[in-house]
Amino acid sequence: MTKEEDILLPAIGDFDAVEIIEIAVNPGDIIAAEDTLLTLESDKATMDIPAPKAGEVKRLMVKVGDKVAEGAPILRLLASAGQSDGDSTGEAARSEPESAATVAETAPDTAPPAPPKPAEPTPPPAPSPAQTLPQTPAPTRA
Repeated sequence: MTKEEDILLPAIGDFDAVEIIEIAVNPGDIIAAEDTLLTLESDKATMDIPAPKAGEVKRLMVKVGDKVAEGAPILRLLASAGQSDGDSTGEAARSEPESAATVAETAPDTAPPAPPKPAEPTPPPAPSPAQTLPQTPAPTRA
């Protein structure tokens, strides 16, 4: 079942009114829980505000330049099935990439990747000048 609900600005710290400098979503956008909705800027910090749940953005209630405080309505969301009443694990959890273990279980049988090649051996050091003198034959006695 889907339900439209207003998404309110969460606690943002010790600020009375903070300016919206960017809105990252538009009406009609399908969002996942934790997607950035908007960016706020105070005199001390810039904060991204994440979506509390997944769903479809139906209407924006703020615009860039507005000053907002904790609890202010920022948008209306048509929550995805399993997302209403504060449940943030429904569709967003299902839309997450599969874990490596799950992918490994379903991957076709293939040979493991070849181990990386060992590094090239280090060449011997260059001979010193004393080692490069020509060898003279030993004197012979007659």
